[in-house]
Amino acid sequence: MKDFNWSIKNKSNNSNARTGIISTPHGEIKTPAFIFCATKAALKSFTTKDAKENNTQIILSNTYHLMLQPGSELVAKHGGLHKFTGWKGPMLTDSGGFQIFSLGHGSVADEIKGRKTNSKNKKTLINLNEEGALFKSYIDGSTHMLSPEKSIEVQRNLGADFILVFDECTPYNVDKTYTSDSMLRSHRWSLRSINAFNSKLNYSPKNGSAGRQEMYGIIQGGIYKDLREESIEFNTEKINTFGIAIGGSLGSNKDEMKDIVHFTSSKLDNTRPVHLLGIGDPRDIWDFVADGIDTFDCVSPTRIARHGSALVKGKQGKINLKNVKYKNNLNPIDNECNCYTCKNFTLAYLYHLFSAQELLGLQLLTNHNIYFMNNLMKEVRSSIDNNDFDNAKKKWLNS
Repeated sequence: MKDFNWSIKNKSNNSNARTGIISTPHGEIKTPAFIFCATKAALKSFTTKDAKENNTQIILSNTYHLMLQPGSELVAKHGGLHKFTGWKGPMLTDSGGFQIFSLGHGSVADEIKGRKTNSKNKKTLINLNEEGALFKSYIDGSTHMLSPEKSIEVQRNLGADFILVFDECTPYNVDKTYTSDSMLRSHRWSLRSINAFNSKLNYSPKNGSAGRQEMYGIIQGGIYKDLREESIEFNTEKINTFGIAIGGSLGSNKDEMKDIVHFTSSKLDNTRPVHLLGIGDPRDIWDFVADGIDTFDCVSPTRIARHGSALVKGKQGKINLKNVKYKNNLNPIDNECNCYTCKNFTLAYLYHLFSAQELLGLQLLTNHNIYFMNNLMKEVRSSIDNNDFDNAKKKWLNS
C-alpha cells in the first residue's frame, strides 16, 4: 500500500501554475485536480462507478452531515467511507467548520450575491464559543456540540485519506475585530485538532479505510491581508500538516476574491499542496491555477446540473437547458465533448427530460458536468506540462 507523498512535476514559466502528484493509500491524484462533493456519502444522482468512468480522481464528504446521519460509527463498522460508498479512490472530509458558517450566516453564494440569510437556518446554531459549536440537528432537533476533538473523532471514523482541522469559516460581513478573534480561535482549534489526531495515530484499520490519514491546515483572515499573513505564518511555522487549504470569506465579489487568493497563495512555498475551499467556476480555476492552487472543491458543477444547467467552454460558462430555445435543437451540448451525454443525446431530448421532470435529465447533465470538469483539469495539466498555459487559457475562455 502506497504512503502519502507530494511532488511537483512541472512549473509554468510565466506564472505559479504547476503540475504534481499527490500519492495516497488509495491511489494517485494528478494535480491540478477538482474534487467533487459527495456531501452525504453520495454524489447526487450519480454512482461512484460512473464518477470513476468519467475520470474523477477524488471525492469529498461532509463531517457535519455524516455525524448526524447515519452516524460515523456505522460508517466505521463498514470499514470507512471507501467501503461504505464503494469508492476506491482517494477521499477527503471537511471538518464541519463550513457548516458553522452556513448555520450562522448563510451560504457563500448568499454572501457574494448579497442575499439575506435564512432566519430558520440561523436558529439551528445555538452558540459558538471556545469549546466549539453548539447546534440543533436539522433532522430531529437534537442538540450537538461539534468541537475540534469531536470533528477529528468523526473524521477518524469516516476514514478518508485527507481530513481538515476544525475551523470557523469567517463570513465577509463582520468587522476586522471579529475576523481576528475568529482566526485566532481557529488557530487554537487547529492545535486541538492536531493533538486529537496525534493521540490516535495507531487507530485500527477497521475504523478507517486505510488505517492512515493525513491532515490539511486552513488559512483564515477574511479579506484582511495582515490577518492572512498572520494565519499563513501560523500554518507554515507553528503547525506541520501535509497540506494547506485557503478558507474563510474571500470577499463579497469576484475581484476581492481573486485579490485575496492571489495574495495568500503568493506567500506560500512549494513544500505542500495547496487546496482552495469552495471554488468551482471553471473560469476562476484558470486564474487560481496560475496562482499555484493544486486542488479545488465545490458543489456547483453537480448542483447546477440538477437545476438544468450544462457547463460549456467560453466566457458564457454554462447554458440553461430549461430554456425553450432548445426545444427543437438537434445538436448535443458540445460537438467536441466525448462524454456519454454529448455522444448520445440532443439538446432537444435534454430539454424534454427537464420539462417532463424525468430523473434521467439530472443524471445525464451530472454526467456531462463531471466529465467536463475532469476534462478541464486534464487540459490545464497538459498546458502546464507543455508550457502553453497562457495560450490554452485564452483559447478555452474564447471558445
